[in-house]
Amino acid sequence: MKAVRYHRPKKITVDNVPDPKIENKNDIILKVTSTAICGSDLHIYNGFIPQVKPMALGHEFMGLVEEVGPDITHLKRGDRVVVPFPIACGHCFFCEHQIHTQCENTNPNYGPEGGLLLEKNAALFGYTDLYGGIEGGQAEYVRVPQAQFGPRKVSEKMTDEQVLFLTDIFPTGYSAIDWANLKGGETVAVFGCGPVGVMAMKAAWLKGAGRVIGVDCLNYRLEIAKKSGKAEVINFKENDPIEAIREMTGGRGADVCVDAAGMEAERNVLEKVSNMAHLQAGTLNALKMCTSAVRRGGTVSIVGVYATTYDNFPLGQMFDKMINLKMGQAPVQRYIDELMALVDQNKVILDDIITHKLPLDRAPEAYHMFCNKEDNCMKVILKPH
Repeated sequence: MKAVRYHRPKKITVDNVPDPKIENKNDIILKVTSTAICGSDLHIYNGFIPQVKPMALGHEFMGLVEEVGPDITHLKRGDRVVVPFPIACGHCFFCEHQIHTQCENTNPNYGPEGGLLLEKNAALFGYTDLYGGIEGGQAEYVRVPQAQFGPRKVSEKMTDEQVLFLTDIFPTGYSAIDWANLKGGETVAVFGCGPVGVMAMKAAWLKGAGRVIGVDCLNYRLEIAKKSGKAEVINFKENDPIEAIREMTGGRGADVCVDAAGMEAERNVLEKVSNMAHLQAGTLNALKMCTSAVRRGGTVSIVGVYATTYDNFPLGQMFDKMINLKMGQAPVQRYIDELMALVDQNKVILDDIITHKLPLDRAPEAYHMFCNKEDNCMKVILKPH
């Protein structure tokens, strides 16, 4: 079969590799019908999260069940399913508490420390050996472990494009808003108008926000935020977003700020030099803007990825402003059934951020385009078959 494999930073190829096989009794083999490139994949592509040996990428995928392990009784060959990106057992302490990205039983590199290279959280599809070394779904076929708990059947009346983003980016954006416990009427500012940021905007409206603001430096992403996220927008290269948000909120700041950019936010040459000196990846710029733009007593939700420790973390400012801070990878299994129902009922549209659909063979081109923000690329769907 063909699979999109990472070899070294900026180097991915579409390789011929052996077909996956059932390895455990609760596995399934999936024929992938649609898969997407995620901003988190770029962290591997750009070398921010290390991977030594070749590996199939991709944690946003869905398809048709090809084969089932002997312990899988609720799925059969031909069933159409969508698969959450975290691999979780469903019965450990953390799964029982609906924190599925912290599952104790899926990653051999799991541990309580949450270290830089050792003792990470649950296994993730296609996300390096640090996170379990499970081959990803940017391939013609993929093995899905823990299939007794992860995959969800999809109604035939819904297209792949309508439900594919239930794998990651919509639950991730939804988590950022759910963590903030909106009561209704709040101002939500989202820093980073990429796919996750726009999904957070959609979630904010669903949760009763009174005003949604998007902050970015790329006009094509701001246009998508206006159209798909129904947001007021600020280009931070043209206007100071902190001053603008305060002016829009009576001087106080937004009730909720979402960091949907993470460590790969815009940074300058001096910051890159500082990173080398402090052995850190990327920048805290998005988080620092959120910390300034949020009102006292407000909430900052971080769903953009951060992979290292960071110098000059704004802890004193957060303490002084009494900021509520919530962060992490989304527990997709907690939300996916609720969110699928919203899609089914046409209460939310997810596929309006797709800008490119390409065959799997063009994945290297798609990664380059998405990484370099060429051709107004917002979200790429790859079709393996």
